[in-house]
Amino acid sequence: MIHPDNKINKLFINWLFFSLFLILSIIVIGGLTRLTDSGLSITEWELFKGIVPPYNETTWNNYFELYKQIPQFKLLNNNMNLDEFKIIFYWEYIHRMIARFIGLFFLIPLIYFYFSNKINKKYLSTCYLIMFLIILQGTIGWFMVKSGLVNDVTVSHYRLSLHLFVALLICSILYWLIINVKKQTFKKFFIFSKKSFPFLILILLLFIQIILGAFVSGLDAGKIYQTWPLMGSSFLPNDIFLNRFENFIDFNNHSLVQFYHRNLAYLISFYILYISYFIYNNSNKKISLPLISINIFLILQVSLGIFTLISNLNILLASAHQITSVFLILSSISLYYLYVK
Repeated sequence: MIHPDNKINKLFINWLFFSLFLILSIIVIGGLTRLTDSGLSITEWELFKGIVPPYNETTWNNYFELYKQIPQFKLLNNNMNLDEFKIIFYWEYIHRMIARFIGLFFLIPLIYFYFSNKINKKYLSTCYLIMFLIILQGTIGWFMVKSGLVNDVTVSHYRLSLHLFVALLICSILYWLIINVKKQTFKKFFIFSKKSFPFLILILLLFIQIILGAFVSGLDAGKIYQTWPLMGSSFLPNDIFLNRFENFIDFNNHSLVQFYHRNLAYLISFYILYISYFIYNNSNKKISLPLISINIFLILQVSLGIFTLISNLNILLASAHQITSVFLILSSISLYYLYVK
């Protein structure tokens, strides 16, 4: 049980809620940074120096000259002028500033709660893990950016997916902690039983699907086939040759990645409908809200995915598609928490 100091407990839960909001916000901004091809506009890490944005033409030209040295400018944007560069620069700058703010916003109150000795140590242990992942996430972010500065015009889709995966991991752990604090308990996430197994599979499938979505985004694989329900004129695209085992796991193949992403979406949809039917038959009214939520987010997610594809990858639809996937995971976690005892 948590310490009966209502004031500090309320402060603690509000801090966790706002931290979750900030993480969700940076996922949206990060997605838009990728969709606008802005992520390589700042070619140095600049952990401290980059806090102050360019304030005169000399500084702007220095940043622009650095950008001109990388393949993305030389091969794709060699006609870009300084005003156009400023647009993509600010997307990445805002992304980095929010990341810095999240780090400080989580670290400083965490130190306070540690010295207050009024928060359950199990909750604080989870917060330490989250803080570690936030720091790790910053390192992965630069590791991702570096992959697009030398030989490629964009970042590695593998590193992009890792960056998104850690963000989702932070979200999930934080959300689980929030539920525990609100319920004044400490339920472990990994509960291996017949009751929990279907939900753990669902959450795993959702994480895999979002990783595949990052592959699609990183490779711009959505530009290959922009038709639905078929890919071109057939279910299996005619430029995929699965005559060898290694072809099945060629995640550099744009068509194959989109094919997997589409079909895993179908599998997840049927799987959620199956779980919903099973729970509905058991008439568990306590979890009716998260059950409704997960189905609403499922419908939204599938619809947004289709409309994003056939709209020639509209940025707003693509961004909504990404953030809805996060809400789908959070609603599945909520359902899992309430259903499994």
